[in-house]
Amino acid sequence: MNEEKLKEQARKNGFRRNNGAVLRAVNIIRTDYVQLDTVLSALQPKIGRADIADSINYLTEAGYIKLRVIGTDRQSTLADSDFDELEAKLSARGIQLINGAVSDPCIDL
Repeated sequence: MNEEKLKEQARKNGFRRNNGAVLRAVNIIRTDYVQLDTVLSALQPKIGRADIADSINYLTEAGYIKLRVIGTDRQSTLADSDFDELEAKLSARGIQLINGAVSDPCIDL
């Protein structure tokens, strides 16, 4: 395997691990929303802000987490709001994933 293929495989493996770590961090408070900056604080320096944002985006788009503007009922996305203005909570699909009822090839739990 050449160097470029090794780098690409490492990037893919990191993405899967990061997705699992972010999902578990959001799950800590299970029944309530957790602010994204709290998730960031819990996972840094092992996972950087850009990688956490990448995972939040994937997990939202895949339907595993719900995002809303802090302290409101207004649902949002990273594309529409600033990272520091958002909080996350697992969706029913995210709870199923955490509990092994569904799987995702882009998430290592």
